[in-house]
Amino acid sequence: MTGKRILVVDDEENLRRVTQMKLQQAGFDACTAADGPSALAFMEKNPQDLVITDLKMPGMSGIDLLKRIKEEYPEVVVIMVTAFGTIESAVEAMRLGAYDYIIKPVNTDALKLVITRALDHHRLKEEVNALRSAVDRKYGFEGIIGKSKLLLCTLDNAARAAQSDATVLIRGETGTGKELLAKAIHFNSARRDRPFVVINCGAIPKDLLESELFGHAKGAFTGAVTQKKGKIELADRGTLFLDEIGEMPLDLQVKLLRLIQAREIESIGSLNPIKVDVRIIAATHRNLEAMVEDGSFREDLYYRLAVIPLVLPPLRERADDIPELATIFFKKFQERENRPDLRLPAGLLRYFPIHRWPGNVRELENVIERLVVLAPGNEITVDDLPEFLRRERPPLEAIQLELPPEGISLEAVERELVVRALEKCNWNQTKSAEYLDISRKVLIYRMEKFGLKREGDD
Repeated sequence: MTGKRILVVDDEENLRRVTQMKLQQAGFDACTAADGPSALAFMEKNPQDLVITDLKMPGMSGIDLLKRIKEEYPEVVVIMVTAFGTIESAVEAMRLGAYDYIIKPVNTDALKLVITRALDHHRLKEEVNALRSAVDRKYGFEGIIGKSKLLLCTLDNAARAAQSDATVLIRGETGTGKELLAKAIHFNSARRDRPFVVINCGAIPKDLLESELFGHAKGAFTGAVTQKKGKIELADRGTLFLDEIGEMPLDLQVKLLRLIQAREIESIGSLNPIKVDVRIIAATHRNLEAMVEDGSFREDLYYRLAVIPLVLPPLRERADDIPELATIFFKKFQERENRPDLRLPAGLLRYFPIHRWPGNVRELENVIERLVVLAPGNEITVDDLPEFLRRERPPLEAIQLELPPEGISLEAVERELVVRALEKCNWNQTKSAEYLDISRKVLIYRMEKFGLKREGDD
């Protein structure tokens, strides 16, 4: 804590000088001010970590100075110094934001102890705020990258849904980011400081899912040697995220419906209901309406879950977001793999939007990670791309073609394309035809039409 900047404010010159000297001897960077206005003027040009101020001063009192500091410099810690007869005023100062107070005559050791505690407390607050900011950046809606109209509409509805306790049903293909959206809703809600509990209904055997969700009493079944709390009880006052809700068996759907309606559960082997307060966010890649029709999903549960339905569009429906996503993933893995010199040329990004990405954002992320890990040189090339990307042809708009205002000859453009393809392939007709996606016969016809031959050829 040494080196911290402390301002001592007191109208008694001897007291403030002695306090300054003691603090400097303890390793603090201590300065003084004779009154409130002088202290504020000094702080305007010299930022401080902590202010020690007398409570009773002529003109601006210590209380008035405290109010101004908390208005203008809310991050600065304030400690009050008071005489025995004004302790009630010191307590009022703490209500207004002072960290603590000490009574005159000031004991140097006691003062240093209070200062250390105050600065420790302030440091912890800063760390918590920094952690919260990091969580906000990671799980905030701005962490879901994209500018497509479909995605922005979903995020707008999700942001409003976060302000309520209504159940949410997120639909989307595998890899579209359903859990990320659920986390964003939770961390932007009033429940953000409570648990966010995830359970994948399709990843747990059906005979174990009930115990995982609702818990069990000791001796409820063979192997239940102790009492166990379920995920629902662990999520009390927080959010329960039920991924792949379409895989939940019908008998458990009944118990989940009771949880939503009555806000209570019964663990396996127990007859005593447990009151719980959880917000439910469910997600699925399946068509629940069709499952309701064929009887594999309860209609009443479906409508209880889909109070706020949200749909995450597949990546192929927001192709314009793919280059930005690829760039962000590249920077992420470039840093993780410690490859600061590795480059992803902008020209390669035009290959990515052509693919349909059946695995959506997760598939794209995996491809970028593979490129960063396996690229042999300091620049990713076309040859490094997966075969399914290399065999795709970039759209024509990716070709840099200037269209003059006076018009352009189609034949001239066609001739130029044929010439460039031949030169690129060293005049190998088979490779040139393959590059232009035409037959060799059609290429030869075009070459004869435009009178194209390499110098020296017959």
